[in-house]
Amino acid sequence: MYVIGTAGHVDHGKSTLVKALTDIDPDRFPEEKAREMTIDLGFAWMTLPSGRDVSIVDVPGHERFIKNMLAGVGAIDLAMLIVSAEEGVMPQTREHLAILDILQITRGLVVITKTDLVDEEMVELVKADVEDTLIGTSFEGCPMLGVSAYTLDGIPELKAAIDTILDNTQARQDLGRPRLPIDRCFTISGFGTVVTGTLIDGTLTVGQEIELAGSGQKARVRGLQSHKTKVDATDPGVRLAVNLSGLSKDEVERGEILTIPGWLKPTYRVDARLRMVKNAPHPLRHNQGITFHLFTSEASARVRLLDADRLTEGQEGWVQLLLSDPLPVVKGDFFVVRSAEDTLGGGQVVDPHPRRRYRRFDNDVLERLMTLDQGTGGDIIISVSEQWGPCDLTALSQRTNLSREEVTERVAQLAEEEHLVTLGDFGSDADAVVYSAQGWDILKSKVLSALQLYHTQYPLRTGVPAQEIRSRLSLSQPVYQRALARLTADQVVVDEGQSLRLPDHEVVMTPKMEEEASAYLKSLQKEPYSPPSDQPVDSELLSVLIDQGKVVRVADSVVFDAGAYREMTERIVQHLKDQGTITVADARTMFDTSRKYVLPLLERMDQQQITRRNGDERVLR
Repeated sequence: MYVIGTAGHVDHGKSTLVKALTDIDPDRFPEEKAREMTIDLGFAWMTLPSGRDVSIVDVPGHERFIKNMLAGVGAIDLAMLIVSAEEGVMPQTREHLAILDILQITRGLVVITKTDLVDEEMVELVKADVEDTLIGTSFEGCPMLGVSAYTLDGIPELKAAIDTILDNTQARQDLGRPRLPIDRCFTISGFGTVVTGTLIDGTLTVGQEIELAGSGQKARVRGLQSHKTKVDATDPGVRLAVNLSGLSKDEVERGEILTIPGWLKPTYRVDARLRMVKNAPHPLRHNQGITFHLFTSEASARVRLLDADRLTEGQEGWVQLLLSDPLPVVKGDFFVVRSAEDTLGGGQVVDPHPRRRYRRFDNDVLERLMTLDQGTGGDIIISVSEQWGPCDLTALSQRTNLSREEVTERVAQLAEEEHLVTLGDFGSDADAVVYSAQGWDILKSKVLSALQLYHTQYPLRTGVPAQEIRSRLSLSQPVYQRALARLTADQVVVDEGQSLRLPDHEVVMTPKMEEEASAYLKSLQKEPYSPPSDQPVDSELLSVLIDQGKVVRVADSVVFDAGAYREMTERIVQHLKDQGTITVADARTMFDTSRKYVLPLLERMDQQQITRRNGDERVLR
C-alpha cells in the first residue's frame, strides 16, 4: 500500500481536491470547516482504477502551520503539488516544494486546480510558471494535470496518472524493524488509547508487544485498523490506527515512534549531509540554533558545520546536529531544519549515534562520513564495525540501515576476505559479534601490551588474572569468552584457566631467588606441622612456589610444605574413615600442634569439599 501527500499554498484547493477524489472530507475540526482552511493534518483513502488502495495525507498550506505540514509529508510515497489556476505559484508553493525536494520525494505530480474559474490560456500560463519553478528540484519534469474539484473535470485522468506513477514506485522494504511515527492520539469509548500514523518499516500484529522509542514505555497492540477495516497484521507503507492496551492518552503524544522493544534508542547527536534550499533567506552559520524536524517529531538543535564556516542557499555540507531533546533516529532518515520563520534546508542522516564531537575540517572524519553516505553495503558495514566494534547483528543492522539477512550475507563474505573478524556463528548465535580487521588488530595489540607489561612487572607470576584483561578491554563476559577463544586458537595468548600469558613467557628464578626459596622450604620442613609464620619471604617468590606446587597456603600467615600438607590431609581423611568425625582438638592432638595451624587446615578441607562441618565436628563429604 502507498501513501500520497498533498502540498501547496493555502486556499489552493488541497482539501477540496482530496474530497473530490475520495468523497471524504479531510478537515476534521469545526474551526477548519468554519474558516475553510486546513489547520492540522487530514486523512482520507481511495481505491484507484487498478484496484489499488491508497491513503492520502492532507496538509495545511498556511505558513503558520508549516510544522503540521512537515509532520505529514515525512512518510509519504508520492506527493501532489497543488497550484491554483487563479493565483499560480505562491510563497508556500515554493516552500512546500523545497521541503519535498529536501526529503527527496521523487514520485509526484503537479495538479492545477480551479480550472473551471479561468480560461485555457491562463491555465497554460500557470503551467509554464510551475515548470520554471520545478527546474533543479526532484519534481522537475513530473506530470502536470488540470482539474476542477467542483465540476470533477480531470479527476478520472488524475486517478489514472496516480496509478501509472505507483506502477513504477517500489514498495517500502521490510527490514524487520517496525516504525510508526505517531501523528495523532485519542481515546475511543470502550477501546481506550488509539494512535495513528504511517508504518514506514516492518510489520505489526495484534497482540504484539510494542515500545514508544522516545519514552521507553511499553504496551501491547490490542487492535489494528486500516481505512476503518480491522486487520490482524500489516505490511510496511500503510496508514494505521493502533489500539493500545497499557498506556493512557496522556502518556502518548505526536512525535513518538511506535516500534518493537530492544533496538531503537533516542539520540542527542546525529551526523548528516545537509543541503540548503535554493532561496534560503540567510546563511546557516556554525553553532547556529535551528529546529530539527523528523517525521512527526521536532526538537531544538544546534548545528556544527564540519567542513565549512557557513552554508548559503543551495550549498551542501557535513554537519553534526546537537539535539536539545533526544529523538529516535535511524541511518538514512530524511530531515528538515528551520529557523523561527523559514525553512533553511535539510538532508539525510548518515550516523544516528556518533561517538563524540569531532574536530572541524578533519579529513579522516569527512572520509568516514562519505563512506557511510555513498559507500556500498560492505563499505558501510566495515566503517560501522571500525567505529562501534564489537557489533552484534542487531547493532549492525540498525547502524547500517540494512536488513538482517543482507548484513549476515555481507559479513560472511567480508570475513572470508579478511576485512572482518567474526566471533561466534553470526547467522545463529545471538551473542556473536564482529570486529573490523583494524579493530581486531587494535584489540590484539591491547592484549599483547597488557600481558607484556604484566610479565615485566611481575616476572615470577604465571600470568595475568583473566578477568583483569576483560576489565581492561571493557567487554561483556560473552564477548570476552569468544574473543579469548579466538586469541587462544590463533596462539596469541595461552589460557591457563584463571590467568593468561604470552606463549613465550616462562617463570625463571635467578640463582639468588633459588637460594632464598631453598632456605624457606627447609624452614617449613623443619617443623612441618607448625611451620614458622614469621619467616620473611618475598610475596612474588611465595607465589612461584605455590604455582609450582611446592607449598600450600591455607591462610594469610599459614603456609605448609606441600609434602606435609598432603600427609596431614591424608591422615585426617583416614581418621574420619575410621572414627566418623574429627574435632579441632582431635586434629591438634594428632599432629601435636596448635589451633593456629589445624583450624585453617580444616577450613581449607571444607572449602575443597573433602569435609563438611557439623557443629564442632567435621565429617567426610
